[in-house]
Amino acid sequence: MNVTLRPARTTDAGATGEILHGFARENEWMPELHSRAQTIAFCGWMIDLGWVTVAEAQGNVVGFLALNEAEIHSLYLKLGSRGQGIGQRLLEHAKSDRVELTLFAFQANHGARRFYERNGFVEVARSNGADNDENLPDIKYVWQRERADDG
Repeated sequence: MNVTLRPARTTDAGATGEILHGFARENEWMPELHSRAQTIAFCGWMIDLGWVTVAEAQGNVVGFLALNEAEIHSLYLKLGSRGQGIGQRLLEHAKSDRVELTLFAFQANHGARRFYERNGFVEVARSNGADNDENLPDIKYVWQRERADDG
């Protein structure tokens, strides 16, 4: 699949919102706290802040990454676009000009946890979920670029 990464435009709020809203609907452990419209508005807000990079294939948004400074806020792909290296490309894009990245993943999201751990993220903390909207236990991960030996 030929995929292009580009900064999100305001008009991408619908597609990114659909992807994010779909994730809540696909996973029985994930509470559906927000309506489709609220989720689209939230994605529009992240786009307006300049956080979002989209992955586009054949003119359609198939995934997105929202990056606030060094924190990965969101990385989601359409259901049919997973397992094709698109998430990897978005993650490499985020890593490209940073020495450290952080993120939170829900403990129940085993696929995301495996993905991040395969990509060099290390667990640094766990919580009971009291600090996230979903009230789901989560894990904080950190990735640090390997530094060349000065030696």
